[in-house]
Amino acid sequence: MSTGNIQLLSDTLAKAKSEDRAALVAYLPAGFPTVDGGIEAVKAVIAGGADVVEVGLPHSDPVLDGAVIQTADDIALRGGVKIADVLRTVREAHAATGAPVLVMTYWNPIDRYGVERFATELAAAGGAGCILPDLPVQESAPWREQADKHGLATVFVVAPSSKDERLATITAAGSGFVYAASLMGVTGTRESVGNEAQELVRRTRATTEIPVCVGLGVSNAVQAKEVAGFADGVIVGSAFVKLLLDAPDLPAGLAAVRALAGELAEGVRRS
Repeated sequence: MSTGNIQLLSDTLAKAKSEDRAALVAYLPAGFPTVDGGIEAVKAVIAGGADVVEVGLPHSDPVLDGAVIQTADDIALRGGVKIADVLRTVREAHAATGAPVLVMTYWNPIDRYGVERFATELAAAGGAGCILPDLPVQESAPWREQADKHGLATVFVVAPSSKDERLATITAAGSGFVYAASLMGVTGTRESVGNEAQELVRRTRATTEIPVCVGLGVSNAVQAKEVAGFADGVIVGSAFVKLLLDAPDLPAGLAAVRALAGELAEGVRRS
């Protein structure tokens, strides 16, 4: 039985910590702009300096994603992206780079595909685990059993609205890292969002030893540096996707993605 790369993920996050910096975690959807182009984009962010990559499984109703990622998902779905393409993206990106690659997905596609089948195939592809933003912890046992069996991380999402007791329940069930979502709504200034995220990280850390990574609408090196000051990892998605959407062609998009990853990698080094 093939085992996934949860250990590689843990080692990668620990290595960043030992270098007194935050890890840079990049998000890109599979199948965007094409399946092959998406694989090249993952390789480009890692070449630029990303430590970990989350590959999005495009979904027709991405409740937690903003307009930029929805647009990319729509392009991928119209292009006919399948779960097999998502797994191929993980396999080829990991094989080419040696970096830990997770899948970020809503629960419904895994449920329909088959929990055991998905875990088995993700592990065989060299995947490090799954980020499951809409899977309630109390309904997660069937997935976690397969994830544990196959050496995969189960990353849950916490938010500023999560109460302390709930945080403890979530972090006890999760593995790999905790995804702290400090949602960038229309309310609140940039400064208050930063404070909210910092407070969420503090509260989450009080419940667990595993690293806490923040997805915060971080799009530049200044913001990355700010978040790196209090989090174990900085998660960046929309900024990369937007560069690919806006690029005149794929080579230009890949160059832009690689350059941004380099700037963000400098930012998380807290020099």
